[in-house]
Amino acid sequence: MSAEIRNTATRQAIPANSVDVRGPRFAAWITTAVLVVVLITAAFSTAAAAVLIAIQAVVFAIGSATGPRRSPYGRIYAALVAPRVGPPTETEPAEPLRFAQLLGLIFSAVSLLGFLAGASVVGAVFAGFALFAAFLNAAFGICLGCRIYPLVTRFRRTPAPASN
Repeated sequence: MSAEIRNTATRQAIPANSVDVRGPRFAAWITTAVLVVVLITAAFSTAAAAVLIAIQAVVFAIGSATGPRRSPYGRIYAALVAPRVGPPTETEPAEPLRFAQLLGLIFSAVSLLGFLAGASVVGAVFAGFALFAAFLNAAFGICLGCRIYPLVTRFRRTPAPASN
């Protein structure tokens, strides 16, 4: 018997390694908004932009470590949105989403380092990369990290050739 998690809001069982596709898209919209604010703020105060991107980096870190359901934006979706939109009609695997959160963490960490080092262009460019990826997912359902994930897992599983 496969492990399942009962969605208390919708009373529907969702496989433990899957999530409602609407949750990550909701999270991507919040991320998009935060990153837009980071870029606007960076034009006036790199210190304030650094604080905002640091907060977003923490959100990405939690999402990559615990998965989309336990991330801050995932919890908001489960508590406030899922009960109002009805049961999921489609799910997606959680692991590629965790990898996408890891990529978001890397971009936001480089952005943070740029802002902290006084290289506001570097900070803005990497925040812009993260914004591009978040917006693609939010608006069009295209998760770049999820598309890269199979390539990365293929390289991780490929044994090194034996040398003679």
